[in-house]
Amino acid sequence: MKTFVWLFIAVTMLVIVVGVTIFNQLVRGRNQAKNGFAQIDVQLKRRHDLIPNLVETAKRYLAHEEETLTRVISARNRAQNLQDSSKHQPESLEHMALFAQAEGMLSKALGQFYAVVEAYPELKADSLIKELMDELTNTENRIGFARQHYNDSVMFYNNNREVFPNNLVSTTFGFRPLSPLVFADKAMISQAPKVNFNQ
Repeated sequence: MKTFVWLFIAVTMLVIVVGVTIFNQLVRGRNQAKNGFAQIDVQLKRRHDLIPNLVETAKRYLAHEEETLTRVISARNRAQNLQDSSKHQPESLEHMALFAQAEGMLSKALGQFYAVVEAYPELKADSLIKELMDELTNTENRIGFARQHYNDSVMFYNNNREVFPNNLVSTTFGFRPLSPLVFADKAMISQAPKVNFNQ
């Protein structure tokens, strides 16, 4: 009888230790993914802050391209509103889809803006425009790196929460899946815009 009691205590302790270890791994994985998402937020805020300066500077050259400029600012405002939303969390699959769509629309509008800039040599020659576009290109690169890190962290966390016996702990303690950040137009977002002022 004593052997059975000691065996029961040993098994119980083992289950508790394994459960606590799995719980801690899940917390660390979720926190790493959230930190990755915060890094994307920092870079997107930088992007959103640069765009009005770029558009305002370009206005004096592009008075008859008002539609393009308006489209860029409108897309920027929509993306920024979603970023500032109280639901801006990687646990909200619906919000992440809307967020990715808004950022994709902003990238498309910026692509159209870059095409317009290419058609105006005097605009391309403006040193402030060149500086702002270089900053935006660097920011796009940082967004790409931050998004890759975040998506890798999400994949690691989601895999970790779904495997057995981790799925027992994750279900019991409410560890929800996180959503990767996938942009609709991958070709547009995955590459930084190419700006060439040397022509």
